[in-house]
Amino acid sequence: MWERIQEKLQILSDAAKYDVSCASSGSTRSNKTKGLGSTTQTGICHSYTEDGRCVSLLKILLTNYCIYDCAYCVSRKSNDVQRVGFTVKEVVELTINFYRRNYIEGLFLSSGIFKNPDYTMERLVRVAKELRTVHAFNGYIHLKTIPGCSEELVQQAALYADRLSVNIELPSENSLKALAPEKNKHDIIKPMSFLSERITAFAEEKKIIRSTPAFAPAGQSTQMVIGASPENDLQVMSIASALYKKYKLRRVYYSGYVPISNDNRLPQLGTPVPIIRENRLYQADWLLRFYSFAVNELVDPSHPQLDLDIDPKLSWALRNLHQFPVDINKAEYEMILRIPGIGVGSAQKIVQARRFRKLGWNELRLMGIAFNRAKHFVVCKSTEYIPRDVNETVLRQQILHQSKYASTLSPQLSMFA
Repeated sequence: MWERIQEKLQILSDAAKYDVSCASSGSTRSNKTKGLGSTTQTGICHSYTEDGRCVSLLKILLTNYCIYDCAYCVSRKSNDVQRVGFTVKEVVELTINFYRRNYIEGLFLSSGIFKNPDYTMERLVRVAKELRTVHAFNGYIHLKTIPGCSEELVQQAALYADRLSVNIELPSENSLKALAPEKNKHDIIKPMSFLSERITAFAEEKKIIRSTPAFAPAGQSTQMVIGASPENDLQVMSIASALYKKYKLRRVYYSGYVPISNDNRLPQLGTPVPIIRENRLYQADWLLRFYSFAVNELVDPSHPQLDLDIDPKLSWALRNLHQFPVDINKAEYEMILRIPGIGVGSAQKIVQARRFRKLGWNELRLMGIAFNRAKHFVVCKSTEYIPRDVNETVLRQQILHQSKYASTLSPQLSMFA
């Protein structure tokens, strides 16, 4: 019996690795009933897969049976893979047993769509409901919302899960029609819109009635597959920005397509998406959410792709050298945030510290800025490293050369650490 469970676990956890939208931050669920576990915003115990992805939850599919034939999906119905499925009871027992052994502190549960969306979603909800009500499980639960399922099931899921996510899958409706013809944009957007409205409504009600139950306290997220369709980074980031504004998503995740079939609908067959493109998209996403950048500042019709050699913030700075150097002792906080090598924490420290004294390079180093990058864009009370008049190409080469030089030193330095 256990051998069969292990076989299912191996197959369904491997199939789940393509879904990257499983962060566990943003929810607090205290244990007040002497139940099992708790969820805190400090996060979940982390482990790492062989391909380097961070996994903090028991991350599995309920089943890899699927009635759809999405070209980019390993579980699509025409793909020749071994099909298995967990029962609701098996998922509940695995979660409890793994938690008690301190292997995990939560559950990320998705599924192939078998029979129909409601039939599948009802079983996902049953898992979460049994964990919460029967086993008093207070750990983190992230459920994947099945496109096309009823709003009643989405409502139930949000009462038991910390976070819900429905994958938008591809950056454009045309690509969705070409690569996932059984799915449609309306079925994906509808639960997003419903969740956004209900999360806001429950939050307002909570201000008046303290006993109002938690409703998806960690919000909702989504995922886009990058590289299976021809959209550029400008299109990808424009969609992400619109989703953040309209549906107040916590995160948009970007999953580089990994070739898994010989389907001629896929334009980049046999060409895995470089991991650096994923990284650049995440960096650009971070700039949108925390640094007040607009999409058209990072990518535009004349530069539709993010630069793979340098990060988006540095790329923007090099294209806008007329705004630099910035006087660190006088500039507005919003402009300090835009200086390459200075993050949110360092920018806040700078604004606070300069109230008491003028800052020089020594003070800035102590605040943790990336000195070798920031020195090209900043002036302060210190007279050394005053930026000279250089053009974008020269400065870009200087910074790239410094980065390559530092990377050659790091293995040698680590020997003496």
